[in-house]
Amino acid sequence: MKKLLHPFFAFNSKRLFLLVFLGLGITTAFAQQKTITGSVTDINGLPIAGATIILKGTTTGASTDFDGTFSININTSSVLVFSYVGYKTQEVDANGKNTIDVALEENIALLDEVVVIGYGTSKKSDVTGAVASADLETFRDSPNTNIAQSLQGTVPGLNIGQVNSAGATPEISIRGRTSINGNSDVLIILDGIQYNGSLSSLNPADIKSIDVLKDASSTAVYGAQAANGVILITTQSGKRDQKPKITISSSYATQAPSEDLRPMQREEYIDYLNMQLYDRAFLAPEYTTPNPAFTGYFEQRDLNPNDMLGIPVNSGNPELFKDTDYNWWDEGTQTGYVMDNKISVTGGSEKMSYLVSLGLTEQEGYIKRDDFQRKSIRVNLDADATDWWNIGVQAFGSFVNQDGDQPNLYSLVIAPPVLTPYDENGDLVRNPTGTLDSNPFLGSNTEDLERKDYLFANIYSEIDFPFIPGLSYRLNFGNNYRIEKRYGASIYAAGGNGEAGKDIRFYNDYTLDNILKYNRVFGKHDVGATLLYGAMERKWDNTNAYATSFDRLSLGYNKLSLGGLPEISSGAYSDQLNYQMFRFNYKYNNKYIVTGTIRKDGYSAFADNEKTAYFPSGALGWIVSSESFMDNADFVNNLKLRASYGLSGNQTPRYTSLARLDTRASYVFGEGGTTAFGQELASLANGDLRWEKTAGLNVGVDFILFSNKLNGTIDVYQSTTDDLLYKVRIPYLTGFDEIQTNVGKLENKGIEISLTGNIVRTQDFKWTATANYSKNKNKILELTGEDADGDGKEDDLIQSNLFIGESIGAIYDYETNGIYQIGEENIPAGYQAGQYRIVDQNDDGLITQADDRKIIGTKDPGYRVSLLNTFTYKQFSLSVFFNSIQGGNNTYISRNDNALYRDSNSIFRNNLSGIDYWSPENPDGLNALSPNRPGITGTRYEDRSFVRLQDITLKYSFDNAILDKLSISDLSVFVSGKNLATWTKWNGWDPEYQNVSDNVYGVGMSAGGRPVMSGYSFGINVSF
Repeated sequence: MKKLLHPFFAFNSKRLFLLVFLGLGITTAFAQQKTITGSVTDINGLPIAGATIILKGTTTGASTDFDGTFSININTSSVLVFSYVGYKTQEVDANGKNTIDVALEENIALLDEVVVIGYGTSKKSDVTGAVASADLETFRDSPNTNIAQSLQGTVPGLNIGQVNSAGATPEISIRGRTSINGNSDVLIILDGIQYNGSLSSLNPADIKSIDVLKDASSTAVYGAQAANGVILITTQSGKRDQKPKITISSSYATQAPSEDLRPMQREEYIDYLNMQLYDRAFLAPEYTTPNPAFTGYFEQRDLNPNDMLGIPVNSGNPELFKDTDYNWWDEGTQTGYVMDNKISVTGGSEKMSYLVSLGLTEQEGYIKRDDFQRKSIRVNLDADATDWWNIGVQAFGSFVNQDGDQPNLYSLVIAPPVLTPYDENGDLVRNPTGTLDSNPFLGSNTEDLERKDYLFANIYSEIDFPFIPGLSYRLNFGNNYRIEKRYGASIYAAGGNGEAGKDIRFYNDYTLDNILKYNRVFGKHDVGATLLYGAMERKWDNTNAYATSFDRLSLGYNKLSLGGLPEISSGAYSDQLNYQMFRFNYKYNNKYIVTGTIRKDGYSAFADNEKTAYFPSGALGWIVSSESFMDNADFVNNLKLRASYGLSGNQTPRYTSLARLDTRASYVFGEGGTTAFGQELASLANGDLRWEKTAGLNVGVDFILFSNKLNGTIDVYQSTTDDLLYKVRIPYLTGFDEIQTNVGKLENKGIEISLTGNIVRTQDFKWTATANYSKNKNKILELTGEDADGDGKEDDLIQSNLFIGESIGAIYDYETNGIYQIGEENIPAGYQAGQYRIVDQNDDGLITQADDRKIIGTKDPGYRVSLLNTFTYKQFSLSVFFNSIQGGNNTYISRNDNALYRDSNSIFRNNLSGIDYWSPENPDGLNALSPNRPGITGTRYEDRSFVRLQDITLKYSFDNAILDKLSISDLSVFVSGKNLATWTKWNGWDPEYQNVSDNVYGVGMSAGGRPVMSGYSFGINVSF
């Protein structure tokens, strides 16, 4: 019997052909799939880690590991595309190959990174102004709560100060001072929108790049607000065609004072008191023989307080004579810390990208209750609505908590260790010494709420017109909101009667920018133009409810009506700006560059006759390395010369051009009657008040030499600020003593140098170094133009410390030359041993205010210098950053005087241990000590010069073999240090910290000083 086949296998020519075709197809497909391995190096044979290998025409790819090797599955007929930033892209046909080794050639043009220049971006090779990019990556793992701290010393000309309180923003300036009384704030632009919030609100992990506009040509696009320079902050974003990537980082940092200064304890404190009484403890005139009648300050309890000492002995406080040794400083301080946790998710598709990030930063300062907490959320979205229309949003919310009042630091230092803050019932003693000095813990034993909520969003829409190649239009609409709550209550305040209050402040602004751009290349001609029309409005208002005289404060600030003396106040302002700007860029044959800008600004705060102003600028660039005569200069990879000149402005404070009214008590109706309040003019109007204008010239050179082994930038600049905003004193017969007007002229000049070298580059070890140098000097050229004394020269404004031909930071004071010694002859009348020897400038034998003061130096630095070294060995990397500010020739000096003149209040006060006082036993002491205060005391100045080991970070990045096993894309651990060592001759807390508004320049041995923090950080970064 014949066996039947399955119908499919029955003979059929079509079916047979189908079987053969499928078999061959399957066999061929398997035959074409294979694995390619290889390496990617530079032309010197050194491996390139992180190079990208893409299967041409697809998104399939791989990347090289630390040793420059790769592996990828492809078809034999595939073409592989090899690329890496800074190198020329290569394509290799993989047909018939199992191994591919590629040597990439450096591409200098690609090494020229893209920088943000204001209302756009540009390749650095095309920039004609002084624009610098900050190195953020090196300092990502430093324990910085504020992004500004990561900029200290990294950009020449950008001057960032130190901070000494939790969450604080350091002082920021660019190229020194260009104004006397005008606004000195640097303009901050966040994602293209002016940002008027605090930098403490920004999560440093969200920041992608920071670019600094320094000269008038580059800042002119921001017109009247840009005289002090511009910082452009760009936040992170997602990537197109990337699967979701989750990045988590966490770190913990310790914080302690960079200098270990502490107040004196009991034994040293008692010696300190007795030292002040050397004129009673030892016999005149040499004060070297002990006085047998003096047995010690505390031992002479029966001494009459009204005797020859002239000071109270026991102050009525029996606690003085116990064996108490209370450590006020330890009770008010602690080991601080910073804890930082961040998480972000990035990714995108072909048509969109996204970033979502969360951050939590908690800082407890060295001073108890000096706390800072920031919670932040950011969402950045970018999407293509069509092939020619792009829309997006960049938004964040930041919620800052700074609850808690600190103990008064000055009071902690001066509190005597022989006293305690509590009485026998455990209650705080208001005035432990019986003098006016209060208990330092009164200020911290309070209810205190301080919250700041920041909300920011920039919504944008950009159209690339398909019918006009190169033409685009962008609309930016930005909003800033800030809500501040400051609530407080203290039963110890208001003379012990208690006080409480609520202060609520609202700020908001909007910015609307319309930006039209055109960029096109016509053969050798590269043309670009930007046209801007924008408007901005800022609003602020506050309401403050306050009350004193509480019977009880159990409900704190939540029941202000219980206060016997209520007070309510409120305020508000609103101002508007509008502006137009046109910028033109032209480059010919990749050699010659021309940039021109003109901006028109209008501002509501200026007078009716001066509402608007124009700010033009121009710049030239010459790429010398593209010239034929440079063909034989093989060591020159890139050389560009730049020159620019422009005008920028500075705004007057709002309402200063107007006649303003104040409210004051005006009339009392009858004896014992109520007081009526009226209004009166408080200032004169100035209808011609106008902008400050700063005209600046900048000449620079950019270069890359020796096959990218050395690159750098040098800039030399000079600017002149005219029409300085200043309150000029006028005769009081007008009813006013001053008026805001435009006077004077100020010059500002300097030099900036930045050099980066690839010193060593082997397969396993790399060493790069970056050195920065900057020097800046300002000089007052003109003031009011008056010559009241008739000497033919313009008068200085001595009361305002302003002198023609001198720096704004000039120090006009008495020159001291040591301390008068016991037995010294010719001590002037009114002075005695232990007091400063003041130089008699006119040799008349008298010390007078009019004749014996002189310019003894300046607060301004001589120069700034920094050095960053980065070492990489396999998976390890080490960065070491030194920062320094130097004086010399009486520059960068500041008062650091702790002269002690005895009186009935100060005799009890404690002080910092280790202050070098003069005494008969210590005639070489630095600081004056005397039972009496002379009429003119003089003071002592010190050089603030220092070299600081500011940042150091050691990091280990795990290799691909471990990452693959853990199914993660990146993993690194690190340890870093901040302000670990400072070399200086300055005595005290820190020479660098300053607060110009409070006239603080350097924190010395003063009892009111505050330490700068140092510490170590440990952390981990991981990405999935």
